Amino acid sequence: MSVIAARLAELGLELPVVAKPVAAYVPAVVTGNLVFTAGQLPFADGALLATGKVGDAVTPEEAALLARRCALNALAAAAEAIGSLDRVTRVVKAVVFVNSAPGFTGQPGVANGGSELLGEVFGDAGRHARSAVGVSELPLDSPVELELILEFA
Repeated sequence: MSVIAARLAELGLELPVVAKPVAAYVPAVVTGNLVFTAGQLPFADGALLATGKVGDAVTPEEAALLARRCALNALAAAAEAIGSLDRVTRVVKAVVFVNSAPGFTGQPGVANGGSELLGEVFGDAGRHARSAVGVSELPLDSPVELELILEFA
């Protein structure tokens, strides 16, 4: 078992099957020693785990858990692209989009769900730059979408 697979197992997690794209894109692209993931929604077993705006239909706490799922899905896409997450040397950046109700300003707290998972999985190499952006709509009315840039060897 790989080091990262063992770490995921310790956390009670396993990489999901990479979701098929819902439009004209690929789940991840490798260029040089970087892998860029497409935006990942909180899918599990082929179904979106929640819909609606954060701060209205979805609580910030629920959205943080959904961001965690998005990060796990992004890691699955990266693993498929580079062969193994053991090759990751650094999480460079996470971008988190939050489908925000009017007046909701807690995007950083929602994004922490994904960021904390990356730290749990990769330790210091999981510390990253981040953008947490409130938006008026997301695909399929998803509450959260997350994309990653990872460095690998």
